[in-house]
Amino acid sequence: MSVTLSAEQRQLGESLRQFAGRHAPIADTRKAFDAMADGELPSWWDDLVANGFHAIHLPEQCGGQGGGLLDVAAVLEAAGTVSLPGPLLSTVTAGAVGLLAEATPAREDYLRALAAGAPATVVLAGQSDFVARRVEDGWLISGASDVISGARSARIALICARRDDGTDLWTVIDTARAVIRSVTGTDLLTDLATIALADHPVSADAVLTGVDAERAEYLAVGLAAAVCAGISGWCVEAATAHLHTREQFGVRIGTFQALQHQAAMLLVNSELACAAAWDALRAVTEPVEQHRIAAATAALTAVAPCPDLVFDTLTMFGAIGFTWEHDLHLYWRRATTIAASIGAATEWSRRLGELTVAQQRDFTVDLGGAEAEFRAGVAATLDAAAELANDGPGRQGDYPHFETGPQRTLIAEAGLIAPQWPAPWGLDASPLQQLIINEEFAKRPGLVRPSLGIAEWILPSLVRAAPEALQQRLIPPTQRGELAWCQLFSEPGAGSDLASLTTRAVKVDGGWRINGHKIWTSAAQRADYGALLARTDPAAPKHRGIGYFIVDMRSPGIEVQPIVMATGAAEFNEVFLADVFVPDEMLLGEPTEGWQLAIATMAQERTAISGYVENDRAVALRAIAAAPGRSRDDALRALGELDAYANAIRALGVRETIRLLDGEGFGAASSIAKVAMNVLLRRTFRATLATVGRLAMVADSDPAVVEPYLLSPAELIGGGTKEIQLNIIAQMILGLPRK
Repeated sequence: MSVTLSAEQRQLGESLRQFAGRHAPIADTRKAFDAMADGELPSWWDDLVANGFHAIHLPEQCGGQGGGLLDVAAVLEAAGTVSLPGPLLSTVTAGAVGLLAEATPAREDYLRALAAGAPATVVLAGQSDFVARRVEDGWLISGASDVISGARSARIALICARRDDGTDLWTVIDTARAVIRSVTGTDLLTDLATIALADHPVSADAVLTGVDAERAEYLAVGLAAAVCAGISGWCVEAATAHLHTREQFGVRIGTFQALQHQAAMLLVNSELACAAAWDALRAVTEPVEQHRIAAATAALTAVAPCPDLVFDTLTMFGAIGFTWEHDLHLYWRRATTIAASIGAATEWSRRLGELTVAQQRDFTVDLGGAEAEFRAGVAATLDAAAELANDGPGRQGDYPHFETGPQRTLIAEAGLIAPQWPAPWGLDASPLQQLIINEEFAKRPGLVRPSLGIAEWILPSLVRAAPEALQQRLIPPTQRGELAWCQLFSEPGAGSDLASLTTRAVKVDGGWRINGHKIWTSAAQRADYGALLARTDPAAPKHRGIGYFIVDMRSPGIEVQPIVMATGAAEFNEVFLADVFVPDEMLLGEPTEGWQLAIATMAQERTAISGYVENDRAVALRAIAAAPGRSRDDALRALGELDAYANAIRALGVRETIRLLDGEGFGAASSIAKVAMNVLLRRTFRATLATVGRLAMVADSDPAVVEPYLLSPAELIGGGTKEIQLNIIAQMILGLPRK
């Protein structure tokens, strides 16, 4: 997936890649390392300017292309993918920061110079000790900058100096009138230098007004994140190609599970980097508080981790990846430089933690006035439901979203419990209509949205394959909360490998006789019905010959034995089936087509689990970060790192939603989010235990620490382990060979 979403933006990126292939092959770039370090522009810079790649985001009246930040992000991402040398990132960033200024002649002159092809750089607030001293006709600026990428090749530089009154002064300088001192840089593809000024005169009308230093920093981070997303994408491409072709011991190394998992994690981290970079750039028009969170998220999930991601790629290549001749070290060096350019990651995590103690990123999708009539109907239904109450507990547990009564019944009969399902069980709601329903529920926080619980993963199979009479018998009472369900899939010898199950279903008169043993069955002790997989044809290949049955849990021959978890509770169970009779009408589909239905059910489960990011697992850490104490700083940094990762997962989900709204099909986001959620949960509990100290000695502490920690395996394993999901990503998405 790209940082950008539209086909036009992706085409921009492809155009830059083609340009690089013609003008800047890496073999030629290697011959120019010394020249670039001295500030010489690449020989093809004028051609790049002629194509407008550097000025896509600049206004047309200034000579630019009139695009937006996400348009130029597509170019920067492609530049990261192909390791395009030269000052493109610094020039684009200088232009983006200049766009923050008020429309004055000085701003117009500056943007025109950039659009005409002047390479540029920017010195942000905090990156120098520049001071501006007032004189009669303007200002005199003195001081020196930190090391700045692109400063040696820049013809002009947008700089921030500090006035005597503590405010910022932004102006453009001609670097020929400054002292530029080259510095040997880590990145071999971009020059590095400091800029020194001594009583450099600036007229009053040359000052750029209205530039928000904070926004400028966040812009720079977002654009840097776009390049890092390109580097991450190259790592996925290069590693996957290497695994497809490299052989050891007479076999392709792409069949080695350890390397498959490593490649799959590269993809997961690359997708999160793309999502975070995209969110940071689209946030530029949002309130500054939201821009802060989005930029910090990009810093911590796209920019700061990039060097390590390239390092992981290097280890997959082995010794060859560590050689000067291999291109990998060029990406490694650039990733290291960009990560260093935004400042310390620990500082970004602390800043984000301070923000997210009390507020969160708003990922609401602006739907405007779309589907106004549909929205009005949903609102009227929910307003009517809010006037009612529920008066009974649900069969699935003692939680408000399982309660039964008039309120839930009204919502269920209106098709709003599962609106994506076809009528009469749902509204056959489009992705846009589903978002509208979500918004209308969110507007009424006092109205608890009913949940189907485990049945949410099972009923789609009934909708797809059950006879109408069976649907009428089971779906409405389940939606009303009057029936509870369990999922009889896993077996002692076939946990995540469901296709290896041994439970047998033998055809008898009027139905099937089932014998077997199921395990890890949540809520079986209170379930009315269960979805069960059983082998109907032992001679068929293991993914065939499986039937999907609906079993009445009160049937003779069913024995449920609780499994006590580490918490002392017993939500899991073993279920023994001895000559259990299941009528023919309770078999969904054909006797040997159960695996396809099971896959659909598990996809529903994976989607639900990946959405668990909305549930805050860092409650204890957030409480410590909000209170004074010795552990507060550690808690803030840990919280920032976790919330950055969670925000990237949310951004990934929003992007998938937008794709669906645009009519595209489901992508890989569900599988990627499932793995990312697993990583997030592990990180959350690890960070919590490392921070709370002795509080974890108390079983019933406030805030709760140990209880959610001991419950975490249920979420980590539920819906398939991370390792199984990595297999799916490696083989089904990256196309790595099974054997």
